[in-house]
Amino acid sequence: MENALQNKLELACKIAKSFFDRGMGSGTTGNLSFMHKGILFITAGGTCFGFLTPSDFSAVPYEDKADSSLLADPEVAALLKKKPSKELTLHKTVYDRLMRDGFTEGAVIHTHATYSVLWSCVPGLDPDNCVPDPTPYLRMKMGNCGLIPYEKPGSPALFEAFAERCGDKYGWILKRHGLVTGGKDLMEAFGRCEELEETCKVAWMLRSAGITV
Repeated sequence: MENALQNKLELACKIAKSFFDRGMGSGTTGNLSFMHKGILFITAGGTCFGFLTPSDFSAVPYEDKADSSLLADPEVAALLKKKPSKELTLHKTVYDRLMRDGFTEGAVIHTHATYSVLWSCVPGLDPDNCVPDPTPYLRMKMGNCGLIPYEKPGSPALFEAFAERCGDKYGWILKRHGLVTGGKDLMEAFGRCEELEETCKVAWMLRSAGITV
């Protein structure tokens, strides 16, 4: 396997373990992916963020952009046989958005982190800007956050709702479900995910203290 791909797989595993170790992902919930030479590498179904290895990813060719020599690599060929996360379609929608903005690669992270789930249950949130900005950092890193109405995880109804409402954003909260962020690479998606969850935490604590945010 080429070094660049190996490095991305190892970084993805480190990011996932960081989430797991800090309680931002539990059990076999959550999924993440990155694009490399026209192949979408996404956590395989049933995997756990806390114990991911490079062999726990599924490789999915993206439209007609996949590098044929990479597909022929024996280690990549083995990943082509792995069943991808059930939310692969949601990831593809974010990659379509990245492609429209001129990014040929990119990354997507989805977690069930506690404070984004709690904040998603607050009534009356603005679907186009559902998270306030008690600090300036979320807007600086990601811009506004969209709110996606509840649909069963992994369902066609969820994918349809996400495609209809994702708009021009790079971060979303799925109601009663979790958060999704996209970026030009793993570290940008990771930074946005971190900032979105932290902002939801601060907003929730301020609201709980009776302070308007």
